[in-house]
Amino acid sequence: MNFVEARLAKLARNGDRNAFAELVELYKDKIFHLAYRMLNNKQEAEDAVQETFLRVYTNLHRYDENQKFSTWIFRIGTNLCIDRLRRRKNTYSLDAEMPDGEGNDYYAMLPSHEDTPEKQVIVSETQEQIRKAIDTLPEKYKSVVILRYLQDMSLQEISDVLEMPVTTIKTRVHRGREYLRKRIEQEEQDANTNPVHM
Repeated sequence: MNFVEARLAKLARNGDRNAFAELVELYKDKIFHLAYRMLNNKQEAEDAVQETFLRVYTNLHRYDENQKFSTWIFRIGTNLCIDRLRRRKNTYSLDAEMPDGEGNDYYAMLPSHEDTPEKQVIVSETQEQIRKAIDTLPEKYKSVVILRYLQDMSLQEISDVLEMPVTTIKTRVHRGREYLRKRIEQEEQDANTNPVHM
């Protein structure tokens, strides 16, 4: 696959639009999945995918054919998502209470992950709890946890994508996992000490 991707990138670099369209087809879903997991917003994820491919197209001359294409495109997509998260952090907080006085926060405004009732039934409480915990991860742990466990990348691949030493990636994966474990344990304790009365 790597040879095919490198060849497609080379053809696209020389102006072959069909080759670039094939690269888009190969990676659009993977980049969307990454962006959606990092940004938690369908529209922003779609925008990030478009921006990723725009950057890929305009920077094809910089692609090193000795490097895996997947590493290069994931680095671009990840960095764009991190930039969006930083900008978002400066403009509003999703945890902030809405001015409606109902006690809702801005998370309630985000679109649901589940598209159909069938999908909603399939998603277990544990998966939902883990997803929510991932959403709360600090930015530096969130990207490595998503790449490691949701994109199933090796530590070396994550290191290549984020341009960090493998030792740093290992540390962040470990700390991210610890953060998730503590967060989930705390939520379970809170649920046990604060039962809902009907």
